[in-house]
Amino acid sequence: MRNSRERRQKRVRAKISGTKGCPHLSVFRSNYYISAQIIDDQKRKTLLGVHEKNLSLTKKLTKKERAGALGEYLAKKAQKQGIKRVVFDRGGYRYHGRVKALVEGARKGGLEF
Repeated sequence: MRNSRERRQKRVRAKISGTKGCPHLSVFRSNYYISAQIIDDQKRKTLLGVHEKNLSLTKKLTKKERAGALGEYLAKKAQKQGIKRVVFDRGGYRYHGRVKALVEGARKGGLEF
């Protein structure tokens, strides 16, 4: 199972690359948490990284709702650094569920894809 995800990940990442003007948004999803990074591929540098543990949520939310909140949080932090546009890297995961919720939250927060 893991090998198939890694093959999909390589296939997806071969087609995209992030620049300083338009970095790529990479997603990692575990069974419980989700995290995201904004990466400049030309300099091979992570510009911004967020994890669900960074969120200070007051009420109990579902995984999907937490992913949406993380997307909005990511968008706000990115805009403070002057990042407005990103290229999305789903990292071998299917575009549904928590991955989709994170992207929709980032769009809602003001990031352009």
